[in-house]
Amino acid sequence: MGYKVSKGIRSWAEDDRPREKLLAKGRSVLTDAELIAILFGSGSRNETAVDLAKKVLSSQENNLDTLGKMSVRELMEFKGIGEAKAIGLIAALELGRRRKGTMPQKRTRITGSQDAFDEVYPVMADLPHEEFWVLLLNRANEVIGRKHLSKGGVSGTVVDAKIIFKMATEKLASAIILAHNHPSGNLKPSQADIDLTNKMRDAGNILDILVLDHLIIGNGAYYSFKDEGRL
Repeated sequence: MGYKVSKGIRSWAEDDRPREKLLAKGRSVLTDAELIAILFGSGSRNETAVDLAKKVLSSQENNLDTLGKMSVRELMEFKGIGEAKAIGLIAALELGRRRKGTMPQKRTRITGSQDAFDEVYPVMADLPHEEFWVLLLNRANEVIGRKHLSKGGVSGTVVDAKIIFKMATEKLASAIILAHNHPSGNLKPSQADIDLTNKMRDAGNILDILVLDHLIIGNGAYYSFKDEGRL
Protein backbone atom coordinates (compact mmCIF):
# COMPACT_ATOMS: atom_id res chain seq x y z
CA MET A 1 0.00 0.00 0.00
CA GLY A 2 1.54 3.29 -1.05
CA TYR A 3 1.62 6.59 0.75
CA LYS A 4 -1.04 9.16 0.01
CA VAL A 5 0.98 12.20 -0.98
CA SER A 6 -0.80 15.56 -0.78
CA LYS A 7 -0.27 18.13 -3.46
CA GLY A 8 2.37 20.68 -2.48
CA ILE A 9 1.74 24.38 -2.14
CA ARG A 10 3.46 25.00 -5.47
CA SER A 11 0.58 23.22 -7.20
CA TRP A 12 -1.93 25.67 -5.75
CA ALA A 13 -3.26 28.70 -7.59
CA GLU A 14 -0.76 31.52 -7.12
CA ASP A 15 -3.27 33.68 -5.21
CA ASP A 16 -3.68 30.88 -2.67
CA ARG A 17 0.03 30.40 -1.90
CA PRO A 18 0.88 32.14 1.40
CA ARG A 19 4.00 33.98 0.23
CA GLU A 20 2.49 35.13 -3.06
CA LYS A 21 -0.75 36.04 -1.27
CA LEU A 22 1.15 38.23 1.19
CA LEU A 23 3.00 40.02 -1.61
CA ALA A 24 -0.14 40.57 -3.67
CA LYS A 25 -2.72 41.35 -0.99
CA GLY A 26 -0.83 42.26 2.18
CA ARG A 27 -0.15 40.45 5.44
CA SER A 28 -3.53 41.19 7.01
CA VAL A 29 -5.45 38.87 4.66
CA LEU A 30 -3.44 35.78 5.66
CA THR A 31 -4.81 33.37 8.25
CA ASP A 32 -2.77 32.42 11.30
CA ALA A 33 -2.07 29.06 9.68
CA GLU A 34 -0.82 30.68 6.49
CA LEU A 35 1.52 32.97 8.41
CA ILE A 36 2.92 30.02 10.37
CA ALA A 37 3.28 28.07 7.12
CA ILE A 38 5.56 30.82 5.80
CA LEU A 39 7.72 30.37 8.89
CA PHE A 40 7.80 26.59 8.44
CA GLY A 41 8.68 26.86 4.75
CA SER A 42 7.66 23.24 4.12
CA GLY A 43 5.41 20.57 5.50
CA SER A 44 5.89 16.81 5.62
CA ARG A 45 5.65 14.15 2.93
CA ASN A 46 1.90 13.81 3.42
CA GLU A 47 0.82 17.38 4.13
CA THR A 48 1.58 20.94 3.13
CA ALA A 49 3.08 23.56 5.42
CA VAL A 50 -0.41 25.06 5.79
CA ASP A 51 -1.88 21.69 6.81
CA LEU A 52 0.91 21.24 9.33
CA ALA A 53 0.35 24.74 10.72
CA LYS A 54 -3.38 24.05 11.06
CA LYS A 55 -2.63 20.86 12.99
CA VAL A 56 -0.33 22.69 15.40
CA LEU A 57 -2.86 25.49 15.90
CA SER A 58 -5.68 23.02 16.43
CA SER A 59 -3.72 21.33 19.21
CA GLN A 60 -3.81 24.67 21.06
CA GLU A 61 -7.46 25.39 20.20
CA ASN A 62 -6.25 28.02 17.70
CA ASN A 63 -4.97 30.18 20.54
CA LEU A 64 -1.75 32.02 19.68
CA ASP A 65 -1.09 32.81 23.33
CA THR A 66 -0.94 29.15 24.36
CA LEU A 67 0.93 28.32 21.16
CA GLY A 68 3.60 30.81 22.24
CA LYS A 69 4.10 28.84 25.46
CA MET A 70 4.96 25.57 23.70
CA SER A 71 8.51 24.31 24.01
CA VAL A 72 10.82 23.19 21.23
CA ARG A 73 10.39 19.59 22.36
CA GLU A 74 6.59 19.84 22.28
CA LEU A 75 6.58 21.29 18.79
CA MET A 76 8.98 18.61 17.55
CA GLU A 77 6.41 15.95 18.48
CA PHE A 78 4.55 16.92 15.30
CA LYS A 79 5.72 14.98 12.26
CA GLY A 80 7.37 17.43 9.88
CA ILE A 81 8.62 19.82 12.57
CA GLY A 82 12.31 19.61 13.32
CA GLU A 83 14.37 21.69 15.68
CA ALA A 84 14.91 24.52 13.17
CA LYS A 85 11.19 24.94 12.45
CA ALA A 86 10.31 24.80 16.14
CA ILE A 87 12.91 27.41 17.06
CA GLY A 88 11.83 29.66 14.17
CA LEU A 89 8.20 29.58 15.28
CA ILE A 90 9.06 30.25 18.93
CA ALA A 91 11.34 33.14 17.96
CA ALA A 92 8.62 34.72 15.77
CA LEU A 93 6.01 34.46 18.51
CA GLU A 94 8.43 35.94 21.04
CA LEU A 95 9.07 38.90 18.73
CA GLY A 96 5.33 39.43 18.48
CA ARG A 97 5.04 39.38 22.27
CA ARG A 98 7.84 41.92 22.65
CA ARG A 99 6.34 44.17 19.98
CA LYS A 100 3.03 44.23 21.84
CA GLY A 101 4.82 45.65 24.87
CA THR A 102 6.67 48.32 22.93
CA MET A 103 5.15 51.79 22.86
CA PRO A 104 5.22 53.54 19.48
CA GLN A 105 8.00 56.11 19.41
CA LYS A 106 6.65 59.63 19.66
CA ARG A 107 7.66 61.76 16.70
CA THR A 108 9.21 65.17 17.16
CA ARG A 109 7.05 68.00 15.84
CA ILE A 110 8.91 70.94 14.34
CA THR A 111 7.29 74.26 15.23
CA GLY A 112 10.27 76.50 14.55
CA SER A 113 13.99 76.74 13.98
CA GLN A 114 14.86 75.89 17.59
CA ASP A 115 13.07 72.53 17.30
CA ALA A 116 14.95 71.76 14.09
CA PHE A 117 18.25 72.75 15.72
CA ASP A 118 17.54 70.51 18.72
CA GLU A 119 16.88 67.61 16.36
CA VAL A 120 20.09 67.85 14.33
CA TYR A 121 22.59 69.33 16.79
CA PRO A 122 23.35 66.06 18.63
CA VAL A 123 24.77 64.52 15.42
CA MET A 124 26.64 67.66 14.34
CA ALA A 125 28.08 69.05 17.55
CA ASP A 126 31.85 69.54 17.66
CA LEU A 127 32.53 68.07 14.21
CA PRO A 128 35.94 69.11 12.79
CA HIS A 129 34.60 68.84 9.24
CA GLU A 130 31.42 69.84 7.40
CA GLU A 131 28.46 67.50 7.17
CA PHE A 132 25.09 67.97 5.51
CA TRP A 133 21.88 66.53 6.96
CA VAL A 134 18.21 66.74 6.07
CA LEU A 135 15.09 66.34 8.19
CA LEU A 136 12.10 64.72 6.46
CA LEU A 137 8.69 65.86 7.71
CA ASN A 138 5.11 64.73 7.21
CA ARG A 139 2.11 67.02 6.77
CA ALA A 140 1.92 67.58 10.53
CA ASN A 141 5.57 68.76 10.48
CA GLU A 142 6.60 65.66 12.44
CA VAL A 143 10.06 64.24 11.81
CA ILE A 144 9.80 60.96 9.88
CA GLY A 145 13.49 60.76 8.99
CA ARG A 146 16.90 62.27 9.73
CA LYS A 147 19.30 61.56 6.89
CA HIS A 148 23.02 62.11 6.53
CA LEU A 149 23.81 63.31 3.01
CA SER A 150 27.49 64.08 2.77
CA LYS A 151 30.74 64.60 4.62
CA GLY A 152 33.34 67.10 3.49
CA GLY A 153 36.44 68.90 4.61
CA VAL A 154 36.97 71.87 6.85
CA SER A 155 35.47 74.37 4.43
CA GLY A 156 32.85 72.53 2.38
CA THR A 157 30.80 69.48 1.44
CA VAL A 158 29.09 68.44 -1.78
CA VAL A 159 25.30 68.14 -1.85
CA ASP A 160 23.25 66.52 -4.64
CA ALA A 161 19.70 67.86 -4.80
CA LYS A 162 18.54 64.76 -6.67
CA ILE A 163 19.54 62.53 -3.76
CA ILE A 164 17.75 64.77 -1.26
CA PHE A 165 14.46 64.73 -3.13
CA LYS A 166 14.77 61.01 -3.87
CA MET A 167 14.97 60.41 -0.12
CA ALA A 168 12.01 62.72 0.45
CA THR A 169 9.78 61.08 -2.16
CA GLU A 170 10.63 57.57 -0.99
CA LYS A 171 9.53 58.49 2.55
CA LEU A 172 6.48 60.40 1.24
CA ALA A 173 7.74 63.53 2.99
CA SER A 174 5.70 66.72 2.61
CA ALA A 175 8.53 69.03 3.68
CA ILE A 176 12.25 69.04 4.43
CA ILE A 177 14.68 71.05 6.52
CA LEU A 178 18.31 71.34 5.43
CA ALA A 179 21.15 71.59 7.90
CA HIS A 180 24.93 71.77 7.70
CA ASN A 181 27.68 72.91 10.02
CA HIS A 182 30.52 75.41 9.79
CA PRO A 183 33.42 74.01 11.85
CA SER A 184 34.90 77.52 12.08
CA GLY A 185 31.88 78.66 14.07
CA ASN A 186 31.16 81.43 11.55
CA LEU A 187 27.41 81.29 10.96
CA LYS A 188 27.32 83.69 8.03
CA PRO A 189 26.02 81.88 4.93
CA SER A 190 28.38 81.70 1.97
CA GLN A 191 27.22 82.44 -1.54
CA ALA A 192 27.27 78.69 -2.17
CA ASP A 193 24.93 78.21 0.82
CA ILE A 194 22.56 80.86 -0.54
CA ASP A 195 22.60 79.42 -4.07
CA LEU A 196 21.95 75.90 -2.80
CA THR A 197 19.06 77.06 -0.62
CA ASN A 198 17.42 78.88 -3.54
CA LYS A 199 17.96 75.89 -5.83
CA MET A 200 16.42 73.51 -3.29
CA ARG A 201 13.47 75.82 -2.66
CA ASP A 202 12.70 76.05 -6.40
CA ALA A 203 13.03 72.30 -6.91
CA GLY A 204 10.81 71.64 -3.90
CA ASN A 205 8.12 73.94 -5.27
CA ILE A 206 8.03 71.90 -8.48
CA LEU A 207 7.83 68.59 -6.59
CA ASP A 208 5.36 69.93 -4.00
CA ILE A 209 7.86 69.29 -1.19
CA LEU A 210 8.38 72.43 0.88
CA VAL A 211 11.85 73.46 1.98
CA LEU A 212 10.92 74.90 5.38
CA ASP A 213 14.37 76.01 6.52
CA HIS A 214 18.11 75.71 6.12
CA LEU A 215 20.18 75.81 9.28
CA ILE A 216 23.87 76.61 9.53
CA ILE A 217 25.26 75.28 12.80
CA GLY A 218 28.42 76.19 14.67
CA ASN A 219 29.65 76.43 18.28
CA GLY A 220 26.26 75.55 19.78
CA ALA A 221 24.42 78.27 17.83
CA TYR A 222 22.69 78.41 14.46
CA TYR A 223 21.64 80.62 11.55
CA SER A 224 18.14 80.06 10.15
CA PHE A 225 17.35 81.07 6.58
CA LYS A 226 13.67 81.05 7.52
CA ASP A 227 14.08 83.31 10.55
CA GLU A 228 16.19 85.71 8.51
CA GLY A 229 13.49 86.00 5.83
CA ARG A 230 15.55 84.24 3.17
CA LEU A 231 13.11 81.35 2.68
